[in-house]
Amino acid sequence: MTRIKDLNAHEAPPEAIRLRYKHYLKASLAEINADRAIVDLQALNVDNLPTEIAPLRQISPDDLEPAFTKFFDQPTRADEPLQQSIPVYTHQSVTGLLMVPSLFPPAVQIELLSRLFHRDLPNSNHKTNLHLHYDVTYPVKTKEDIKYQVSTPKPGQEGQPLSFFEDDQSRIFHPKDPNVHKPFTMQTVLTKKLRWVTLGGQYDWTAKVYPSERPPAFPEDIASLLRAAFPETEPEAAILNLYSPGNTLSPHRDVSEECDAGLISVSFGCDGLFLISHDDGEGCEVIRLRSGDAVYMDGTSRFAWHAVPKIIPGTCPAWLEDWPCIGGDENAERYEAWKGWMAGKRINLNVRQMVAEQN
Repeated sequence: MTRIKDLNAHEAPPEAIRLRYKHYLKASLAEINADRAIVDLQALNVDNLPTEIAPLRQISPDDLEPAFTKFFDQPTRADEPLQQSIPVYTHQSVTGLLMVPSLFPPAVQIELLSRLFHRDLPNSNHKTNLHLHYDVTYPVKTKEDIKYQVSTPKPGQEGQPLSFFEDDQSRIFHPKDPNVHKPFTMQTVLTKKLRWVTLGGQYDWTAKVYPSERPPAFPEDIASLLRAAFPETEPEAAILNLYSPGNTLSPHRDVSEECDAGLISVSFGCDGLFLISHDDGEGCEVIRLRSGDAVYMDGTSRFAWHAVPKIIPGTCPAWLEDWPCIGGDENAERYEAWKGWMAGKRINLNVRQMVAEQN
């Protein structure tokens, strides 16, 4: 079997994969909706599946409900307790790929987004695409006022980090080289320019390597939630990708880690088309991922070429459209300026294990 150390993160994708990516990049909404080759996970009927898709197992409510309760640190706040098991599907042409429709219910998705963006984004340990070219500072609330710092307070230090969604929308992010890059307001950053955030191991997207220094700890509450569904992978690093309609992710392979443990991918917001290559490296599958869906790339699929050629506008679930301005009167007032932000976004949490477990 191919090992991760034998692969090059800088290698170009096969021509067949590139052409399929280009096809869906240009596809209209009508063409997408009429394309029967696209696998729509939430539309699958376990009793009438396409010949290439098979049920592998089911995730029981008994496995997930305790994780949800622990995540909220109180009896589950999900809209309703899970009434039935969640199917896990495989694909005959993509060995090791697991496809899970509606893994997380609405309340869990909302809380996950809130922790990722209100707690983890404004943590200076978690780098973003902005850090390479901009002087990023963080709003910190002290007893006297709000200050802007290059790093967020450590435990015991004065000050409480604020969410970027609570910040002054007109605040300026200044470029490191004004001759090359323009300044941006916070409003522009959160609407258009913020494309990814790293958690845990801080992946260098330019060099396509992980830094040698000890990484920040991966958020344990999120790791615990993911372990309940995918116990084979220990969450150690993640890329939180932000997409708007028109944004894409080019064909690539995730081969910079030191171990071959499966990759976890969870979707929020607008539908996205996810392209993944077949075992033969020539054909590929296209999956329509909706909010709450998850895929797990293990085995041969761990090294597959994959991409996001299309974000489908107008497909965010109605109950999620107004995030972060949902969740009670306090949130409605605090984040009023951002009401409807998720209506035009797709968020993807891509999680991986960096090193092999030590016996």
